[in-house]
Amino acid sequence: MVTAVYPGSFDPATYGHLDIIKRASLSFDRVVVGVLHNSSKSPLFSVEERVNILEKATKNIPNVLIRPFDGLSVNFAREHDAQVIVRGLRAVTDFEYELQMAQTNRVLAPDVDTVFLTTSLEYAYVSSTIMKEVARYDGDLSKFAPPEIIQALQDKLQEEKSK
Repeated sequence: MVTAVYPGSFDPATYGHLDIIKRASLSFDRVVVGVLHNSSKSPLFSVEERVNILEKATKNIPNVLIRPFDGLSVNFAREHDAQVIVRGLRAVTDFEYELQMAQTNRVLAPDVDTVFLTTSLEYAYVSSTIMKEVARYDGDLSKFAPPEIIQALQDKLQEEKSK
């Protein structure tokens, strides 16, 4: 059984992330999506909220698990007996950073490979950052994420405005 992990911040998840998750689920027996708690960033959603949102968005993909994690991706991979780390690429600008990370991970864990999946063209422009910016100005988010994620984002931004 080949297990892959797909680590990321997913703040919030987009159609691009879901595209990578679905395609990875077809290539690997089990995909563990790791929702990163990164103390150096200030995410909009808590780790628990991001896990819950992703669980709802992936509920129809039986071989996908959503788990929080902190620390190195290779350690998360080892904790889940994963042989592969999946990374998504949207553009050439992603490649240089992702290649450096893959090479570093290979040094840290020679038994864990990195597999790059290019995001489907229809989602190549989508990022969590862009989605949050469009949401802040009440733009149409229907091309960015499914309704349950859009609603969670709108609710969170409304909650922030109320503070």
